[in-house]
Amino acid sequence: MPAFSLHDHSFFSSPAPTSNLPVLLAAGEDAFDHTYEEKEGPKPSKIFVWRNIILMTLLHLGAVYGLFLIPSASPSTLLWTMTCFLISALGITAGAHRLWSHRTYKASLPLRIFLAFGNSMAFQNDIFEWARDHRVHHKYSETDADPHNAKRGFFFSHIGWLLVRKHPDVIEKGGKLELSDLLGDKVVMFQRRHYKLSVLLMCFFIPMFVPWYFWGESLWVAYFVPALLRYTLVLNATWLVNSAAHMWGNRPYDQNINPRENRFVTFSAIGEGFHNYHHTFPYDYATSEYGCKLNLTTCFIDFMCFLGLAKDRKRVSREVVLSRIQRTGDGSHRSG
Repeated sequence: MPAFSLHDHSFFSSPAPTSNLPVLLAAGEDAFDHTYEEKEGPKPSKIFVWRNIILMTLLHLGAVYGLFLIPSASPSTLLWTMTCFLISALGITAGAHRLWSHRTYKASLPLRIFLAFGNSMAFQNDIFEWARDHRVHHKYSETDADPHNAKRGFFFSHIGWLLVRKHPDVIEKGGKLELSDLLGDKVVMFQRRHYKLSVLLMCFFIPMFVPWYFWGESLWVAYFVPALLRYTLVLNATWLVNSAAHMWGNRPYDQNINPRENRFVTFSAIGEGFHNYHHTFPYDYATSEYGCKLNLTTCFIDFMCFLGLAKDRKRVSREVVLSRIQRTGDGSHRSG
């Protein structure tokens, strides 16, 4: 995923399988392109983006300092920090990822606006750019055209890809994607036009202002804990999907691809660590065969459907999943 990536009960029940999913996958811009071939010869030399290197270094130093301020933060501030973490994480997972990148469900205007605010709070590029890069990642996963190719190592796939210029193939392939759905979404385009202002308000000002104004937290603590530390934690939770979930874990659905099932990433990224499943079935709104189990984002989408704010969740049938496990899995699958 770009950056700067309970079992069913009552209303959390799984939606019915969608019969035309294979057609959607074949036509989708998130389907892996087996025809792509990397260019022969030496790889382009790395061009460092020193602005990003300096800013990311300062950000992480500030986050470390924020850790030492946690004992001096009030309980209300810590609860607010967790709330901001959840909102910004959902702006990525339920918003930029499952809604706008993969179109796995439909969201009403109020929900799309909320997710756009959450995405700005996460500050990982605007929705349009995030979704475009993520579709390139799926279409050309683990190749030169993958923005955060995990075959280039943990550091590169985690944060290093943001510190150097993109490989020319990433730019070329991203420019050829069909993105009319994003261009036609007024919420996406509005956020893109006003992205810098929305980031200043949602990522930094509001997380800092609320604890200072409403319960008298010091501006110093309010800036370094719910703003800077929270922002850095969300960034790294997202980056772990690109790095750790592509390198460590089992592959019960397709042993021929790099993405893995990683429980630590599932916890830190509120449900995005079922990554072997997700790359095998990118059109499934739950990104997992287990529904809400260890998957807070899926619970959120199900709850939005219960409230009438979302609909048309796409799901893979149990028969298709079991067939794929038998055909390409590594033998590590456990049901339930």
